[in-house]
Amino acid sequence: MKFATINNSKPDGQLVLVSKDLTDYVDISDLAGTLQEALDLWPAIQDKLLLRYEALNALELTGINKVCKTQLMAPLPRSWQWLDGSLFLNHGVLMQQAFHLDPIEDADIYPLVYQGAGDSFLSANDKIAAPSNEVGLDFEGEFGVMVGDIPMGSSPEFALEKIRLIVMLNDISYRALGPREMKTGFGFVQAKGPTSFAPFAITPDELGENWRNGRISLPLEVYRNDKWFGAPDGTEMFFGFHELIAHVAKTRPIKAGTVFGSGTVSNADISKGQACISELRAKEMIATGKPQTDFLQSGETVHMRVLDSQGKSIFGDIKQEAIMENTHV
Repeated sequence: MKFATINNSKPDGQLVLVSKDLTDYVDISDLAGTLQEALDLWPAIQDKLLLRYEALNALELTGINKVCKTQLMAPLPRSWQWLDGSLFLNHGVLMQQAFHLDPIEDADIYPLVYQGAGDSFLSANDKIAAPSNEVGLDFEGEFGVMVGDIPMGSSPEFALEKIRLIVMLNDISYRALGPREMKTGFGFVQAKGPTSFAPFAITPDELGENWRNGRISLPLEVYRNDKWFGAPDGTEMFFGFHELIAHVAKTRPIKAGTVFGSGTVSNADISKGQACISELRAKEMIATGKPQTDFLQSGETVHMRVLDSQGKSIFGDIKQEAIMENTHV
């Protein structure tokens, strides 16, 4: 199944069910008015949603409308909890080499994760508003999942069955502000802007064989100012999403609607490029001793997408422009 949220001037929008080819949608407010409500009610409404989805794709329903992507919000406009991992170890290795850092102890045993701000997710076409060019504005192409209720102490196998939806996202970072916050050991606050999401959230079965062992085995294409920047594949994720979820659930329950991120998609093969500017700068530092590529400047654009075997967008595209904005209210 595929879902989207229409902007109806309310904070959580209106949930709709979207056809497999992403062209049509139908209102499902009789089952769930928002995606958070659907995730809360999932066991009770899943079968009804699937029947409605099959009927939508067969054009057997009344009230079918055409998708207008400019009307779409993030699939889940706000979440009780947003937990972002760093599951591609290659990214960390490059940072350690570039900045001459000691390896993080047990990084191959315990997945790295921090709690970010889930109160205001951006849509796929919202502008990226940074306070100034000096903050080191960066994009990060990632995959993510949304889950159902998961009790404390759940196993990775149990967690895998509770992954309800898969998403693609752009995790905004302010690289110049990160080092000070990392030294505190308390995680990121100022160094992270609102996260942007592609417009469509899909159930794992929509990926077919490209969903394996809690990983999305597809390349995430990234373009900067319409120029190819990278297409790293999700297959190299060291920990699967189910292992990240079980790690977090070791000491607390996870509530339906929690969103987990993969961290920057990163591959060892340099021909795959990269999904964030910081990683390219790290490669330049390793090769030449200094970075050569600037962070995102006002007026620049970033475009992300994941294509299926027929060349069609799976999650819809993220297309955003960077602007510098500081209102000083």
